[in-house]
Amino acid sequence: MKMSMVKQAAMAVVVVAMGCMAVIALILTLVQHHSVDLPHRMQYGMVFDAGSTHTSLYMYRWPGNKENNTGVVSQMLVCDVDGNGISSYARDPPAAGLSLRKCLDSALAVVPANQLRETPVYLGATAGMRLLQLQNQTQSDQVLEQVNKVIQGYPFDFRGARILSGMEEGAYGWITTNYLQEGFIKHGFEGGWVRPKGRKIWGALDMGGSSTQIAFTPGQPVRDPASALGPKLYGYQYEVYTHSYLCYGKEQTMRQLQVHLLKMSGSTRPVNHPCYHLGDNLTLTLGDLYDSPCVVRPVTFDPASVVTFTGTSEPLQCLNQIKNITNLAACSLAPDCGFNGVYQPPVIGNFFAFSAYYYTFDFLGLAPQSSLSQATTTIDTFCKRTWNSLKKEYAVKDKYLRDYCASANYIMTVLLDGYKFNQTWGNIYFQRQVADTDIGWTLGYMLNLTNLIPSELPLVVTGVQRSQWAAEVFFIVFAVFLSLMVLVLLWLWNPQDGRGNK
Repeated sequence: MKMSMVKQAAMAVVVVAMGCMAVIALILTLVQHHSVDLPHRMQYGMVFDAGSTHTSLYMYRWPGNKENNTGVVSQMLVCDVDGNGISSYARDPPAAGLSLRKCLDSALAVVPANQLRETPVYLGATAGMRLLQLQNQTQSDQVLEQVNKVIQGYPFDFRGARILSGMEEGAYGWITTNYLQEGFIKHGFEGGWVRPKGRKIWGALDMGGSSTQIAFTPGQPVRDPASALGPKLYGYQYEVYTHSYLCYGKEQTMRQLQVHLLKMSGSTRPVNHPCYHLGDNLTLTLGDLYDSPCVVRPVTFDPASVVTFTGTSEPLQCLNQIKNITNLAACSLAPDCGFNGVYQPPVIGNFFAFSAYYYTFDFLGLAPQSSLSQATTTIDTFCKRTWNSLKKEYAVKDKYLRDYCASANYIMTVLLDGYKFNQTWGNIYFQRQVADTDIGWTLGYMLNLTNLIPSELPLVVTGVQRSQWAAEVFFIVFAVFLSLMVLVLLWLWNPQDGRGNK
């Protein structure tokens, strides 16, 4: 009887022990287990914008983690390279590479020493090099070779120098514009990055020295597949219309206008220039005047011969002559046309106009916005001024000051007669920066290339994976249960219970 009671007591102890272990296991499993991640260190990347008139280095940084496979990038450094664009060194290619050293040295002092070799560097050449490539492929290759050689001499992760297509340049400018306006992604109030509701997608208008680009999301399907792109950013696909007009950048258009006026003048010397101010004279050699694939040169001419352009301050005549050199004829898909016979769907939405658009309109006091009548009146008034009055008022280099009248009229022609902003002029914002970051193609280029840069894995300081945690809980419970069973058995077979005195 006594033995039976002992066994019952032992069984009760086992049951209680198992119940306690079950409760302990449940508590341990339900306890919220936190893991603490170390902050992601910053990553760096650089892009050289090798334009037709100058080169600039843009440095960006972003957290080691990424949002939907695209880095959250911000601008931290801009360095302007001394001299003209790299295409201007066609006859002295080594000088193109050497011109980059000052900015590379500046970058070397900014990037942490232990991250230099993992910091990517890219060089993108635009319309200036596209024109040189058309003129002389050998010289173009030599310039890029020397640029590669110099950048490779620095302890960065150099990813190469290449010539961007006009479509790429336009598309990357569009990406930059919408990234800065938080059209793709923004930081939510609850923390973290979210795709904004009711987001507004902006268009981009870029004008460099040798080409001009337009890019926007049209309100109708793009009828010409060659003009459509479908970039994917932050996990979402977009349809973008974009076109680049080679030879229609500001500098090349000014050159075309000079050649046109010389041709119209016949043998008259000097040549009247209605866009130049009264009292201004510019003398060029024919060799310099015709040194561009964007103009038609005479079959025979003396490169050493000179021509002088004399300003006449005639804004209406200036505008008419610019329209004469801008091909405004309809395209094959009329009425959906831009200019120069190019298909373009109707413009829709708001646009940022940057680069030469901004610099010209900012100088004239028309940035960031102005009414159409205000822009027209301001340009007309400025173009009627004499050269002496401008020189007294503005401390600007002659080569820039004399072109503002012509470039302003050219911008008006492109925007109104080319892109057809007649009814939506108020949708254009002439700006250089948004949120302390330059608008241009380089940021969009870097955003796209961050998809190729592996995201850093966060380093876990405390905690284990859930599967490992469950195994540990099971092992602890089993070990305690087994220990209790052993103690109970030892107690049952203890000699003092009477069995050992038989």
